[in-house]
Amino acid sequence: MSGPDHLSKGEIAKDAIQAGAEAAATAVGEVATILTKAVGDVAAAVGGFATEVFEIRDSSRRALAEHVAPAGASELELDVDLDAEPTAEQGDGPDRA
Repeated sequence: MSGPDHLSKGEIAKDAIQAGAEAAATAVGEVATILTKAVGDVAAAVGGFATEVFEIRDSSRRALAEHVAPAGASELELDVDLDAEPTAEQGDGPDRA
């Protein structure tokens, strides 16, 4: 006699729990992949920004050193503090003499 398969209530419940667990594991894996990529992208963006800030700072120091350097002084001889307040001789604006 070949009739339809008869599954017990226990086996049906087990199959439903198994399918739910597999779906949850897949979803967690996908979310973890998304988060991992997002963290990497954020780290790369912050690193690139930090590099730009350092390059801007160095360029500003070189420009300031060239602007206030006495004739014949090398860049290495100057110790420029960009955070220092300008002296009376330097003025306080871009049009200073």
